[in-house]
Amino acid sequence: MKSEQQQFTASQYMKFWLPSLIGVLLFLVPISVGGKVTIGLGVLADGLQALLADYIPLIMTIILCLSAIGSLIVKCINLQMIKNNSFLDSLFNILPLWIALRFIGAIFAIMTLAEIGPAFIWSMATGGTVLFDLIPVLMVWFLFACLFMPLLLQFGLMDFIGTIVRKIMHPLFKLPGRSSIDALASWMGSGTVGVLLTTQQYESGYYTKREAAVVATNFSIASIAFSLVIARFLSIDHMFVQFYITVIVAGVVAAIIVPRIPPLSLKKDTYYEAAGKQINEVVPEGVSSFKWGVQKAVEKADQVKSYRGVIKSGVLNVVDIWFALIPLVMALGTIALIIAEKTPIFNYLSYPFIPFLQLLQLPEAEAAAPAMIVGFADMFLPAVVGSGIESELTRFVIGVMSLAQLIYMSEIGILLLKSKIPISFFQLFIIFLQRTIITLPVAALMAHLLFF
Repeated sequence: MKSEQQQFTASQYMKFWLPSLIGVLLFLVPISVGGKVTIGLGVLADGLQALLADYIPLIMTIILCLSAIGSLIVKCINLQMIKNNSFLDSLFNILPLWIALRFIGAIFAIMTLAEIGPAFIWSMATGGTVLFDLIPVLMVWFLFACLFMPLLLQFGLMDFIGTIVRKIMHPLFKLPGRSSIDALASWMGSGTVGVLLTTQQYESGYYTKREAAVVATNFSIASIAFSLVIARFLSIDHMFVQFYITVIVAGVVAAIIVPRIPPLSLKKDTYYEAAGKQINEVVPEGVSSFKWGVQKAVEKADQVKSYRGVIKSGVLNVVDIWFALIPLVMALGTIALIIAEKTPIFNYLSYPFIPFLQLLQLPEAEAAAPAMIVGFADMFLPAVVGSGIESELTRFVIGVMSLAQLIYMSEIGILLLKSKIPISFFQLFIIFLQRTIITLPVAALMAHLLFF
């Protein structure tokens, strides 16, 4: 209990409070800009995206080509300069499967940018959506998220919040208190930011394998801003407050149930081997949660000895995302959209949902059924499917489901598969189905009450 009595200087307290306050303002405080609800990070991202709007697809196509060619060269030629640098070695010295996917992503990007080859690859419904709509958002969001995320992670905020809310998060969701920050970052900013937070926390030894998988698949909820886009697209934005409350209720129900059943319940409660256990949110007897939280937070912030090292870590994370993740988004995202747009696979998979929707008394059940399954490819596709449905009640449910299902391969799924969190493609699909089956009755019930 020696640490309980530890005294800190004013500068040590300031080292915790000031960066953490900036982090909260950037990531967690909603602001309204031009009638759009976003966060400080979103203002920076939107500003840069608007400034470089005409150039981002070309810039990212060049980066995708460099990523593919660089990984092939490193695989074929023994370059000591690369092998002696652990970061470059992990970035370019990769398995043949990932090299192939990088080349597919680069080829898709070139075809889409130049509009050459089969139109089903580069059309605005497939490759065009990924290169011109999705990748620019990911590029700028990941840039600022990676650069500023140390303000949340390295200066004690996670330790402070985790200690205070552990009594809620642990019994309800079987998670550490710090997982609440992941959820807030997702709600206010972006689901991908939440996943990025989770992967970094796991690789730093603050989540077990089970906790990381649970948080990533149940708490990385779409932002308020994107939810508003979905509501407007489905012409239900006049009910946005009721709509988003329904999304939250459905999400909480799924977050309570899904982690308690396989495959998530079977995940091991062991930490990432390279880091080991680094977390301790248990409050000693006789000490208030607030006081102990501040103590742990200041201790964490005091471990930061070099701001240059923090900045360097952020820059390397940006490079890793741009060169390693975005090529996979281009490759797998385009393939997923081609399957969704050009094949009847999702229609066939949706047949079992027709009687389920009819049982829930949703109008136009047959037309709505594909929307229940197509979200696995991309979160926006259910809204596209549902936009032509006349029943406002059914459109409301489809909108809720597109957000509550949470697992979609064009972005979140690829980020998880690329991470070190032990979760497979098949497990992601199972969790997607579980979330669909659990949240659909909740969404339908609340819709019937709201439209009564």
